[in-house]
Amino acid sequence: MHWVALHTGSGRCDQYPMPTCDHCGAHVSERFARVFADENGEIRACVSCSANAGIEQAARERARGA
Repeated sequence: MHWVALHTGSGRCDQYPMPTCDHCGAHVSERFARVFADENGEIRACVSCSANAGIEQAARERARGA
């Protein structure tokens, strides 16, 4: 997970963790992470490194090879 700066309207800049794909490092939404992360919270495939239709299958295959 990477930390991302969130600029608020009050001029503050807060930091919060943003989920990333463990395979390619691309940022993913928290909703994507909830749906596709495995039981350990790892995201092994995303739309940046896998075909949309094959994300679940790619994640399973990469988990077997880890």
